[in-house]
Amino acid sequence: MAFTAKDVQALREKTGCGMMDCKKALVECDGDMDKAVDYLREKGLASQAKKATRVAAEGAVVTYSANGVAAVVEANTETDFVASNDEFKAFVLKVAEIVAKQNPADVAALLTLKNDEGQTVEEMVQEIFLKFRENISVRRFVRYEGITAGYVHAGGSIGVLVKFDTTDEIAAKPEFAAMGKAVAMQIAAQSPAYLDRASVPDDVLAKEKEILIAQMKEDPKMANKPEAVLGKIVEGKIGKYYSENCLLEQEFVMDDSLTVGKYIEKTAKELGGSIKAVDFVRFEKGEGIQKREDNFADEVASMVK
Repeated sequence: MAFTAKDVQALREKTGCGMMDCKKALVECDGDMDKAVDYLREKGLASQAKKATRVAAEGAVVTYSANGVAAVVEANTETDFVASNDEFKAFVLKVAEIVAKQNPADVAALLTLKNDEGQTVEEMVQEIFLKFRENISVRRFVRYEGITAGYVHAGGSIGVLVKFDTTDEIAAKPEFAAMGKAVAMQIAAQSPAYLDRASVPDDVLAKEKEILIAQMKEDPKMANKPEAVLGKIVEGKIGKYYSENCLLEQEFVMDDSLTVGKYIEKTAKELGGSIKAVDFVRFEKGEGIQKREDNFADEVASMVK
């Protein structure tokens, strides 16, 4: 079957692959457009497998919310150039929508779910790979049912979801939305580890007290004090740990006369009801991933050789 330059261009627009790749695909598939798409996808899979070991520490975090369900998703790429591309961001948002609507158990289950066009998420990843030729992966997600507030910072560098316990009537008010966003922004900026002091695990608290006691024993003014006295001083000092690491006890960045917990209570009183923050999640793109350190001069030299 013969094909024309317009066919090559049409295949390029459909797949995002290079002109030479598209031409080769049409040659191999006797001009059959559908077979050529499959051919490129298959070739892309081989290429994708080779790149799967490459570090992907860039990417985007997005949030999605509709019909009382919300999700936050992180997907990773190798470069900020791809991460900032609108098509990549639309891909991540679609994945977040699938998470919210279909409630997968984990990332492996998510990859098998289908979008409205019948594509699995794994096939969506393969398709976006064919366009950008970078290692691309869906790393993690969290899904909440109920009343939530979300915030995405700096175009996807940090994403936050906060779950609240309140009434639908209060949640519908603009003052609640403003409060929810402010709390989510607090989480993005201050990165609390826990919701409140009750959420701090016993072993974490015990370790913190152990560190405080060791510090005091190194202090000549404290070294000779009885253990019981040191214990009471530690209990006093542990309050600072709570105020730094527990969301509801943190100083509210928009009004330092209040804690976050007091700010939520104040808003609830103004709206004539009850509002409680019950959970939150904060994703920062690439956190915990060892980024590749490139030496541009060495890279150029290796290319010349």
